[in-house]
Amino acid sequence: MTDPPDHAVAERLLIVNGDDFGRTPGINRGVIRSYDHGILTSASLMVRWPAATDAPAYCRERADLSLGLHLDLGEWVFRDGTWHCLYQVVDPTEIGAVRTEVRAQLELFRSLVGRDPSHLDSHQHVHLQEPVRAVAIEESQRLGVPVRACGAEINYCGDFYGQTGTGEPWPEGITVDALVRIVDGLGPGITELSCHPGEDDDFDSVYRFERTTEVAVLCHPDVRRALAEAGVRLTSFSSAAPRV
Repeated sequence: MTDPPDHAVAERLLIVNGDDFGRTPGINRGVIRSYDHGILTSASLMVRWPAATDAPAYCRERADLSLGLHLDLGEWVFRDGTWHCLYQVVDPTEIGAVRTEVRAQLELFRSLVGRDPSHLDSHQHVHLQEPVRAVAIEESQRLGVPVRACGAEINYCGDFYGQTGTGEPWPEGITVDALVRIVDGLGPGITELSCHPGEDDDFDSVYRFERTTEVAVLCHPDVRRALAEAGVRLTSFSSAAPRV
């Protein structure tokens, strides 16, 4: 038996999405640098934060940069063997409050950006738990856009991250070698890889010092070279993601 022709092999497409866009000026700069000089192709906007007003202007100058909504219902940190709430916008277990807040953040996104988001996801993946998941899927279907890790059309990869699941440092996760391994291991079809770039030290976050390292790795020429050698094509939610 002969090998199939090259065109019969499924193409591998990669969306590189920067979370937390709009949270601080430093995070905005990190996202934009990772787009201008690196492999980032999309970003997710946290509309409740002051720097969110500056983020859409960056995007208007970069037509290929997809912009989605990063739902922000709260932030939690793991300390002394349990999770502690740093802030909470609404109770994520109350479906009525969640639906009201999600729709309010969608309207704020529209007022800032002038259009609907290209995709939906959430801060600390709170949308993967019910009832937030149901609300996020409901809104994504109404908008006709994908929601992270909630559909078969787009694979999700969160392996490029500098902490463990309980917030312990994991610098091995955000090296050039780690990102190259992720690229080499991508399956066929569309994959979204999340990242958290940021510059300077103007943010108070459970994920803080790792952000500048991410920018350097996302902009490293070896990563771009690895994409070419692996035959992986960069794309964005606006360009390649299927409508739902």
